[in-house]
Amino acid sequence: MSTDTKIEQSPIQAQPNQIINSNQDLIRGKLDQATSILDELDIDVWLTFVRESSMRPDPSLDLIYGGDVTWVSAFLICRDGRHVAILGHFDAENMRTLNAYREVIGYHEGIGELLNQTLAAIDPSRIAINYSQIDLAADGLTVGLYRMLQGYLQGTPYEQRLISAEKIISALRGRKIPIEIKRVRKAVATTEKLFDEIEAFVKPGMTQSQIAAFVHDSVDSMGLDYAWPKPFNPTVTCGPYSAVGHVSPGDVVLQKGHTFHIDLGIKEADYCSDIQRMWYVLEDGESEAPPDVQKALDTVVGAIQAGERALQPGVPGWQVDAAARAYIVDHGYPEYLHAFGHLVGRSAHDGAIVLGPQWERYDGICELPVEVGNIFALELHVIVPDRGIVSLEENVLITKSGVEYISTPQTEFRYIRG
Repeated sequence: MSTDTKIEQSPIQAQPNQIINSNQDLIRGKLDQATSILDELDIDVWLTFVRESSMRPDPSLDLIYGGDVTWVSAFLICRDGRHVAILGHFDAENMRTLNAYREVIGYHEGIGELLNQTLAAIDPSRIAINYSQIDLAADGLTVGLYRMLQGYLQGTPYEQRLISAEKIISALRGRKIPIEIKRVRKAVATTEKLFDEIEAFVKPGMTQSQIAAFVHDSVDSMGLDYAWPKPFNPTVTCGPYSAVGHVSPGDVVLQKGHTFHIDLGIKEADYCSDIQRMWYVLEDGESEAPPDVQKALDTVVGAIQAGERALQPGVPGWQVDAAARAYIVDHGYPEYLHAFGHLVGRSAHDGAIVLGPQWERYDGICELPVEVGNIFALELHVIVPDRGIVSLEENVLITKSGVEYISTPQTEFRYIRG
């Protein structure tokens, strides 16, 4: 170590009067979980290497730090629990306040020598870094940072010990701990209340944009965020003339005799919901949906339930999708052109396993097994000619015995009256 490099180290010490907030508890819980996952996978160190994270965030950073860094920083999560953070000295105090890493090292001039000394003290046989060809959430390391890291490690034994961290990150994001499950439950409960408000507000003759504006006013008044960008959230589908998919609300008018669909996800305390609900707009004199519309809803509900029955720990994602997909086709509808399910957590699409078919775009992730602690959004749709889309989405938790619904499953039409 050069004599002109100042090092600041801070071991964890007990602070009886310190108030530990829920984010600290969450991060500590995820660090404990990461330690166990490293041991399970026989990996010595997981290295998250970042800079200017507010501009170019690594998806893993929220799970192991929950803040932003400015200078090049290294977070070393160790199999033996000896976690080390090396940051610019202006960022180091935030890490110390977190009180979750055994060592916090603040640097002034550069990180390279300190990183090599830290790795030498640990002497890991395998170092997992954040790149992946199949999982976006595990692909946070940029090409530039990777080359920088290679430069720092050049000539050391660790240069040849780098592997992908995708299995670590997949498990860490996918296996929700109790604090995370509680937060998703709260986001789902809030979203379900919003659906009740939407139902009380909506009338035939309103446009998609008017309905979306009402939702935005409600979400904004609660000080909440959106699970995906606000201009496309919620998706509002009014009858057969609305575009289907991830589209912003337009000027299509809600009419009697048409279906009405909302896809809405909020973010509350950093965790998301992702739910779709269905209504039918009654014609004058109608008291229920006509047979073709009712058949579509019954089929969508039946397909979700078929997928749910296949959704068990250890089952690969594609098998779950196959069960739901077969139900749709067997009941006379074309198969849906997307995956049946995806993880929900800090993001609406939370990375790792997808409950999707064995298509090119799901290669590598639809083969991953379902795990206890996963929270999935289960979704599919059919189209009823001249009526519109019929689509539902439920949020479920995987337990040791199977599936627990976090959302209240919709099995019957909700109705809009003129």
